[in-house]
Amino acid sequence: MRSKFALSALTIIIATAGMAVAAEKYVIDQTHSSVEFSVKHLVITNVKGGFTDFTGSIMFDTADVSRSSVNVTIKSASINTNDDGRDKHLRSEDFFDVEKFPEITFNSTKIEKTEKGLIAHGNLTMHGVTKNITIPFELTGPITDPWGKKRIGVEAGLTLDRKDYGIKWNKILDNGGLTVSDKVKIELNIEAIES
Repeated sequence: MRSKFALSALTIIIATAGMAVAAEKYVIDQTHSSVEFSVKHLVITNVKGGFTDFTGSIMFDTADVSRSSVNVTIKSASINTNDDGRDKHLRSEDFFDVEKFPEITFNSTKIEKTEKGLIAHGNLTMHGVTKNITIPFELTGPITDPWGKKRIGVEAGLTLDRKDYGIKWNKILDNGGLTVSDKVKIELNIEAIES
């Protein structure tokens, strides 16, 4: 009886150790990554921008991607649309209120592999509001770079409603349209390096 118990315990320990070994930590390489968005302006054109200061880590399980996880932090004051006046307005209380809410975070709760591809489920916190969202994404790699480090790539896109996060500023145009659309398209291109 004791030998069976010991054998079972050993099997569990070996299996758990194998799971731990399979997960590798990668950190976002900011110089080769981008966090960008586009939003309709005056109903006629898309204005694009992004965030220049962000960090994050990915625990990538090579044996089973569904056991992977991701955590990302974006400094909201780093918003950049190539227009100083607009960026100042976006940092103000009308939009991101960066002094009160200096960070935007995403923490995954589950990585799902489906017939259509990979999906990250998790909590996005922005402007003091946390919502559970899903992010479809494509994963490439790992590859080994010329310096002997492993790298992975992630491409993802989603659409958010900024009002869901309490970012409601707007003006109604004469034709009934909005100065700034409530819908914001997000595009992520991430390169991460094994740490």
